[in-house]
Amino acid sequence: MVSDSVAKDFSVKVHGKWILAGEHAVLRGCQAIAFPVYGKHLALTWSKEGVFGSSFGGDRGQEFQLLFAGVFDRALELLNRPGDLSLKRGHFHVESTLPVGAGLGASAALAVAVGRWFVAEGAIDEARLFEFCREIENLFHGESSGVDVAVAIESRGLLFSRAGGFVPFDPEWQPNWYISYSGTRGITSECVSKVKAMIARDPEGGAHLDLQMRESVKLAHESLMLKANSPSAVSDRFQKLVQAIELSAKCFKSWGLSDGELGRHLAWLSESGAVAVKPTGSGGGGFALSLWRERPPIEIESKLIPVFKL
Repeated sequence: MVSDSVAKDFSVKVHGKWILAGEHAVLRGCQAIAFPVYGKHLALTWSKEGVFGSSFGGDRGQEFQLLFAGVFDRALELLNRPGDLSLKRGHFHVESTLPVGAGLGASAALAVAVGRWFVAEGAIDEARLFEFCREIENLFHGESSGVDVAVAIESRGLLFSRAGGFVPFDPEWQPNWYISYSGTRGITSECVSKVKAMIARDPEGGAHLDLQMRESVKLAHESLMLKANSPSAVSDRFQKLVQAIELSAKCFKSWGLSDGELGRHLAWLSESGAVAVKPTGSGGGGFALSLWRERPPIEIESKLIPVFKL
């Protein structure tokens, strides 16, 4: 929650994101399905009064202290206005419940919040917001697919591709699925480099995994868009979603991005009753997605974050 003591000449709240399917392969033309995490967000406020600077609050706000100046300066560079004092004024305040480096799109949320300030100031047009923020996010990931940025801007479910842009969609049903922290953080740029190195060593194997991820996205989208008017139809769409998640999980395993602490957390989710589990985001750590046939027991559910509004 934004502090009531902070003056607000500008204010914006941006949600985090989680990815159902399409990670990594999205960089090579695959579609991805992503949704906001409504319970995790970043809020940016700005007051035109006072000396140019920033402050941080909330559960996770301090984690952005070293990032904010870099994002703001990168935005000025993209505008070819690095020394423009007309844009270096006023006080920014960041409050966040989004952890940095956990795979929930914290860097994209910050990029979009800052980008929206530049739109409000008339420095860029709204139509340029997506590409502007994607280029800012390259600061963190080296090569941003843009999916995190797109979800942060739209704040709804998206079917995304680099070539075709993104199409908002609302699922026909809400599965019992959750995200949960594995206990260790993954570094997106390192995970991306690991996948690219694997593809360079084995182009045929890499292409096969990309095709497998494409199939995962296809099955997941088909499942979520199916209306069910019979018990058998309900069962069929659920099993199709299970298959989609399992296919995606196999890709992460083949890439070597679901080992260690993350692997142990995935195993715990399965042992606790989850029907299908996978990393969400870059892998290597961060958050995991779990799908349940029914809502999990309270002692388990209390450790999970619902990805849809309950």
